[in-house]
Amino acid sequence: MEKFAILRTPQTTYYGRKAFDNVGTEAALKGKKALIVSDKIMDSLGYVKECQSLLQKQKIQSEVYLGVNSEPTDQYVAEALNVLKREQCDIVISLGGGSCIDTAKAIAVLATNEGYIGDYMGGNKIAANDPVSHIAIPTTAGTGSEATDVTVITNTKNDVKMMIKQPAFMPDVAIVDPLLTLSSPKNVTAATGVDALSHAIEAYLSKKAHPMTDTLALSAMKLILDNLLIAYNDGENVDAREAMSLGSYQAGIAFSNASVCLVHGMSRPIGALFHVPHGISNAMLLPAVLEFSKEACIDRLADIGRIFKPESERLSNEEAAEIAVKSVKELCQQLNIPNLKGWGIDQQAFETAVDKMAVDAIDSGSPANNPRVPTFSELVDLYHVCYEYQFSTEETVS
Repeated sequence: MEKFAILRTPQTTYYGRKAFDNVGTEAALKGKKALIVSDKIMDSLGYVKECQSLLQKQKIQSEVYLGVNSEPTDQYVAEALNVLKREQCDIVISLGGGSCIDTAKAIAVLATNEGYIGDYMGGNKIAANDPVSHIAIPTTAGTGSEATDVTVITNTKNDVKMMIKQPAFMPDVAIVDPLLTLSSPKNVTAATGVDALSHAIEAYLSKKAHPMTDTLALSAMKLILDNLLIAYNDGENVDAREAMSLGSYQAGIAFSNASVCLVHGMSRPIGALFHVPHGISNAMLLPAVLEFSKEACIDRLADIGRIFKPESERLSNEEAAEIAVKSVKELCQQLNIPNLKGWGIDQQAFETAVDKMAVDAIDSGSPANNPRVPTFSELVDLYHVCYEYQFSTEETVS
């Protein structure tokens, strides 16, 4: 290595079956009253009441915000922050998918630093004060947000997903309990699983990758590839769910420290403009982006190909890299991932938005980490490829 690298993680991680039981004990070390940021689905499943009960056993009071019902927006942040201040909460607990966790990250920082969340984008404003303590509890195996110092919040005035990265956004505590993911339906399991795979792959291919992130990314890929289809086809398989939770967590640490690349740069505008869930939009893009990037990262893609197909160990790097691309396509097909057209994005609306999406993708900074950095026109072309992308074809992007 030519220079030092940094690895940031939550201060404390609870991992494994029944890890959720520790939320009260951990909260008691942080404060006296918690704001639980969750959604109506988690509430209907009983997870929110269970969390409140665990807190109550440790004499921790709690209030609940259930307004997160889509990708996180600045409106959710403002609403939840008002609840936190009004009820004088001194702990934030996120319980749900990445949307709940990202919303809670923003609240924890703004509670002690004030301002609009967008002020912190691009390092324009640095959080000077320590955030309110944040305990992140994922209920999906995919986003890895419990392990990152990144929050992605949509600016509802200009339809831009703001990717904000600062150490202050890292949760203090991550509680990763695979039992909470058993409720994930097949489509969510597929989307979040490919999202986690995207995190691991992009962390490994990123120009900012380093040995620590490589170790975590490779381990995450193996866990995900060995277990995603099992979890998808048999949602009650706890062993597979546990492996997916660990893989997602490892991938989260890897991409938080190595950065994501072109997939995420292209994905955020799709989510902001067409309200496609983050995991789905990543999955839609991943195979085509790998084809686009292949010639600039043959050796690293070959490593990934050998995880997919260990029997390819004796093949050349070029052959193993091609296996990686084809295997990702096959996986997406097996998981019934749609292309943008198949999701229902109107073609005229897509054509109207594509230039803005390309600009917003470049402005996010993530494409610059990609092994092959696209020009504006290449990005526009790649969006068009992805619109009607066929996961089953043998064609590649030139």
